[in-house]
Amino acid sequence: MLERLNSVNAVKIYSVSDDVFKTYGRVFEGYDFSALIHYMEKHTDIPKDGNVYLPSCPHMENTPERRIIERNIFGGMPIEIGYCNGRNTTYNGFEYHKCSELNIAVTDFMLVLGHVWQIENNSFLVGNEKVFYVPKGTVLEMYQTTLHLSPCRVCDGGFKDIVILARGTNTPLSGEATPVTDEDALLLQTNKWVIAHKERLPLVSQGAHVGLIGENRELKY
Repeated sequence: MLERLNSVNAVKIYSVSDDVFKTYGRVFEGYDFSALIHYMEKHTDIPKDGNVYLPSCPHMENTPERRIIERNIFGGMPIEIGYCNGRNTTYNGFEYHKCSELNIAVTDFMLVLGHVWQIENNSFLVGNEKVFYVPKGTVLEMYQTTLHLSPCRVCDGGFKDIVILARGTNTPLSGEATPVTDEDALLLQTNKWVIAHKERLPLVSQGAHVGLIGENRELKY
């Protein structure tokens, strides 16, 4: 799969097992999250167009796996378990959180990643990112300094990804705040800072800061 993806794309596709991934996150071994994967395979759908994202899925949160993830990986912090399913092929936006994000790959997919220290004047230049192939079954932590957004599909059928974050992340903000620093312009939802390309209209229409500068790229498969 990785060889094929590299043969059809102008940008290099790395594996999450490559050393270059180490500044973005790490792969967990030894955990058995097959019950969560089974639920995703049997009870969630991939939309015909675009993506669907659910921050919190009560069924997956009411499992022994939730308690293991909450205690062992998030150090006892309350978490939410949701998912992102879809057919995305573009990388025209980035988000980051002030916590790690755990992803469990129900299918193969690609992730487009950057670093928060590559943001200058609330802008990120296309070309500074790296693209990674994530095989089905991978349990992946992305650090809070890692820029990311939706996975990208590697087949016509789309992708399924379990997304685990500190509870409340990616939900509407409450109350008003007085901006203090430039970063405040990027805060779009609870624990969700966003930079969008001007052509990523779903994000722009929500009020996301336009700061992804360069080509609106699409990955092939």
